[in-house]
Amino acid sequence: AASAPKPLPSSGPKSLREMPHPLATSSSEEMGPALTPSPDLLLPRSIADKDLSLPNGTPVDTSSPASSSSLLNRLQLDDDLDVETRDLFVTVDDPKKHVCTMETYITYRVTTKTTRAEFDLPEYSVRRRYQDFDWLRNKLEESQPTHLIPPLPEKFVVKGVVDRFSEEFVETRRKALDKFLKRITDHPVLSFNEHFNVFLTAKDLNAYKKQGMALLSKVGESVKYVTGGYKLRSRPLEFAAIGDYLDTFSLKLGTIDRIAQRIIKEQLEYLVELREYGPVYSTWGGLEVELSEPLEGVSACVGNCCTALEELSEDMTEEFLPVLREYILYAESMKNVLKKRDQVQAEYEAKLEAVALKKEDRPKVPTDVEKCQDRVECFNADLKADMERWQNNKRQDFRQLLMGMADKNIQYYEKVCVT
Repeated sequence: AASAPKPLPSSGPKSLREMPHPLATSSSEEMGPALTPSPDLLLPRSIADKDLSLPNGTPVDTSSPASSSSLLNRLQLDDDLDVETRDLFVTVDDPKKHVCTMETYITYRVTTKTTRAEFDLPEYSVRRRYQDFDWLRNKLEESQPTHLIPPLPEKFVVKGVVDRFSEEFVETRRKALDKFLKRITDHPVLSFNEHFNVFLTAKDLNAYKKQGMALLSKVGESVKYVTGGYKLRSRPLEFAAIGDYLDTFSLKLGTIDRIAQRIIKEQLEYLVELREYGPVYSTWGGLEVELSEPLEGVSACVGNCCTALEELSEDMTEEFLPVLREYILYAESMKNVLKKRDQVQAEYEAKLEAVALKKEDRPKVPTDVEKCQDRVECFNADLKADMERWQNNKRQDFRQLLMGMADKNIQYYEKVCVT
């Protein structure tokens, strides 16, 4: 679709074991450049500095689109540039309602097409429900703790406000689940995860879920450091800046989300009044023959305004709000990865202190300390890479979103002015 974010190229048919880690070197001098702060990480430049311009003085291309409907044309030129380099395609569609004696739920068809050697077949089609997507995300968090896992749409809705079996809600969720899988597919590491492979190919996912239950104790062992009592001395400046950025980003986006929801609520209330307002003129025109023509015109005008406002409200509800909500959840996911990084660093510092307290002369640093240092370095590299990827996606998505909403508002006022 025209509004879909531009996919990132996948890592190709290489297996995960063949992919070199950015910190796969023993030389501290070679590691240095890999961990240097990126000046564009937190203050990204515009995607099209050469072509765009804002009222604050940012350079801009003065050529304007031929019409309001062509505002998004510029965004569609590069959509397919990376298609030929991709080797894994996943889509979520065909939602179906299942009514059982114990519960009622929705399943979605997950279709996979691939040329990767890790898959036995070139195409798969399975059905998954929301809790299966949740299982996948949890498995990715467990097995890839150093990476940012894309967020899922919230499972619960406010009772009495949204019908989770309505066509509108199911379609909104389908789009979110489709985007969730595409985010994973486009990731050069997550897309090769064995649990992702199982999710896409297994006919009976419950069998794998039961196997996973036996591993919970091992998972608990692997995250013992999370509950450690040692407090991190200080977060490195680069990651402190990331934390500050995420806090500000979440705050601003949450404010926009609340205001947008309030605007939609007021629009819907206004729409109710308009629907009662228009017919009054039509009834009045039936009573006064001499004024019937202009009164009918007013009634038709109000009717057209109702239609245009309803379309605008639907676009904001179905296109604008979901993207805002996704990135609010995305920021929280990034904060969680940042906390895990801090916990591993705190564990490393605690081990170093424990070694320093021992008066014995040691020829080298203990192995467990070295392993902990490796984990810190892996977290640093993976977090920076995912942050950069997230920033690129964010710029692309919000550029499309805001230009799309500008387009919709222009179309709305054009319809209202014509009437």
